[in-house]
Amino acid sequence: MSSHQAIKLARERGLDLIEIVPNANPPVCKIMDYGKYKYEQTKKDKLQRKHQHITQVKELRFHPNTDEHDFDFKVRHARRFLEEGHKVKATVMFKGREITYVEQGEDVLRRLTEQLSDLAKIDQASKLEGRSMVMIFAPDKGSKKKSEPKEKQKQPETK
Repeated sequence: MSSHQAIKLARERGLDLIEIVPNANPPVCKIMDYGKYKYEQTKKDKLQRKHQHITQVKELRFHPNTDEHDFDFKVRHARRFLEEGHKVKATVMFKGREITYVEQGEDVLRRLTEQLSDLAKIDQASKLEGRSMVMIFAPDKGSKKKSEPKEKQKQPETK
């Protein structure tokens, strides 16, 4: 159909001629109400944004000489963040001359990795950035099934 015939047909019906695939030979067009089409597209986009899950990155800060109780406290927070589906960024901050003891910072991150091994996988390995050492953990998809409590099995009745 020629473009003039298509435009005439669309005007007779009180609708718009919309070009769908301009690069095709010949171009593909549709006769429809453009306002209704735009409305449906915005509704579809809103629905997609509503069902989209945004992952946040939660940060935990340590020092090379972080005490055991403080370390355990922060591990509990990290576990909760990972269970909620967020990523965890563990940062070991070095003050002053502490930067000469980088292996102590690596030790803190290694202990944290051991504590979170059942819930998380390492997204980014430890990396020294200026005066801080950074490691990023991501929630492990397969670990959620393991961490859920198993249903109690029925025990046979005794007579």
